[in-house]
Amino acid sequence: MSNTISDMFRMEDLKKKIFITLALLAITRIGTVIPVPGVDPVQLKNYFLYQSQSATIGLTEYLNFFSGGAFSNFSLFTLGVMPYISMEIILQLLMLIMPSLKKLSEDAEGRRKIQKINRYGTIVVCLLQSFVVTVYARSIQAQGFTVITIGLTAFTLISMLTVTTGTMALIWLGERITQFGISNGISMLIFAGIVARIPSAIEALYLGIGNGSISWIVAVVIVLMLLVVIALVIFEQEGERKIPVNYAKRVVGRRMYGAQSSYIPLKLNPSGVIPVIFASAILSFPIQIASALGPNVRWLQRFANWLNPQGAPYIIIYTILIIAFAFFYTQVSLNPVEMAKQIRDNGGSVPGVRSEKLEEYLTKVLNRIVLPGSIFLAVIALIPTLVQIIFRLPSEVAMLFGGTSLIILVGCELEILKSIESIMKMHHHEGFMGVKKIKNRSL
Repeated sequence: MSNTISDMFRMEDLKKKIFITLALLAITRIGTVIPVPGVDPVQLKNYFLYQSQSATIGLTEYLNFFSGGAFSNFSLFTLGVMPYISMEIILQLLMLIMPSLKKLSEDAEGRRKIQKINRYGTIVVCLLQSFVVTVYARSIQAQGFTVITIGLTAFTLISMLTVTTGTMALIWLGERITQFGISNGISMLIFAGIVARIPSAIEALYLGIGNGSISWIVAVVIVLMLLVVIALVIFEQEGERKIPVNYAKRVVGRRMYGAQSSYIPLKLNPSGVIPVIFASAILSFPIQIASALGPNVRWLQRFANWLNPQGAPYIIIYTILIIAFAFFYTQVSLNPVEMAKQIRDNGGSVPGVRSEKLEEYLTKVLNRIVLPGSIFLAVIALIPTLVQIIFRLPSEVAMLFGGTSLIILVGCELEILKSIESIMKMHHHEGFMGVKKIKNRSL
């Protein structure tokens, strides 16, 4: 391990990518603590301290979870990257019902147009959600906490402009991480936001043990639960089924390629942490609106309480969404018809499967893999949450050590390691995942 780490920092391109990623993530963390103009951070802190024993704090912690603590600060990055993910989900769903949009995504120019549509749509979602945030700030003001220091109209316009600009800047930073740094930028931003909450969660757990609200036995159970869930996530992310494919002899140009055998690796969960992130993004939107407008509208207040992140309705809807998005994303990323066409075009065949039945066979295998994989993913996401409800842990601990956060943390960590691994293999070095050295002795 020590040799691998030292090898990492001896490669100039990898070292540069790591430092660029860390620098951009540091900028995003600074933005989470800078409040929007017209907000009194002291009064805001006093309000959340006052509300710390109330049932609605779970909603605040839920929104803080995906914004890395930016929501409770009313900061530049209050909304995080959830508007972008929500718009991406909308476009993916539209592709299923609009063949023209699906066809547009098949070439580079079309994908650029879709990306532009995604950005414009994200701005619309940001404006809507930022307005909801200003209404929430007004409701705090009405409770006697003077968090707004300027006129309400000016505050609304400035906040909507600032928060929307902050989210778009955050998305731009994520794209720069993807282009010049390590792994997927949007996933890295969510990953960094969760990691940033770890110190406060550990502090809350320590204080709970100190004042007797959390027993040592519960603390040990939490640690064991973390280890078990991490092991299950790794097993679920890395598990795969290999479909054997035999290729016959074929002539390409003046060369003849001999028969060879290969396989198609179909993962137990081909979509990774995407279903969890998508399900959380879909649920965060109504929760934010309901919690912000709830004090002024009674039925929304009841809806906010009904959709509490630790309530039964939320858990049921969350489970259904994870399973649905696992199937949906797998169909988008792994199309059995296209896979079968590629196998046939390259002169390949699956042993025991007739050529005309190849699409049906691959579809059946994918469904048999994805269904248990998605259910397993949902169970992993829910078990820690149920345990936390039973032991009544502090909200900071409950949200951070919940199944959702652990799945995202472990999934993103595996993706980061694989990204570093691929770069190290290019330099013929051994990586973190146990790949043997392939140094060329003739060099």
